[in-house]
Amino acid sequence: MVEKMKVVCTYSHKDGLNYIRKIYASELAEVYEVIQAVNASQAVTKISKEKTMPGQKLYSPIQLNKLFKAEFQKRGWHESKINVKTTVELLGKKILTHKGFRAIDFVKNKLGVEVQFGKYAFMVYNVCAKMTIFHKQGKIDAGIEIVPMKSMADKMSTGVSFFEQFKTDLEMRGVADIDIPALIIGIV
Repeated sequence: MVEKMKVVCTYSHKDGLNYIRKIYASELAEVYEVIQAVNASQAVTKISKEKTMPGQKLYSPIQLNKLFKAEFQKRGWHESKINVKTTVELLGKKILTHKGFRAIDFVKNKLGVEVQFGKYAFMVYNVCAKMTIFHKQGKIDAGIEIVPMKSMADKMSTGVSFFEQFKTDLEMRGVADIDIPALIIGIV
């Protein structure tokens, strides 16, 4: 298993790489520093109970997220939350109110970063919905999504998505008018 994490490829959604290099060069450099500072071997703490890999030591997404959080916080990045509220009128005219929040992992100078070691749907949601919501609320102007490559996801529990799958769907979906510049970073 890998000790220090490294970037092995990127995908630029809505010209995200050029935009972020131009506007957020120092923040982008910090993101790369964070990735290189994470010692992934410290996150090999999960013992698989799955039929396909019983007893194997795997990367723990929870531990990986803690390691990333510590490194981002050292550099002044912080979580950002926004409150949300909506009402729903049911048939019969009863009105329900839903209150909650949305959070983005790290923000600095209006650049948002999500670190995702979860299911596929979360990657798509982060870039195609959450980053747009935070942009509309004036919290971010661009975003970065850090995700594992397939080779790394294979050393995690089943169902964890990966860069290659995510890139395929973003390419096939195309860019929408409401999308913001985003950079997808594949790591091992």
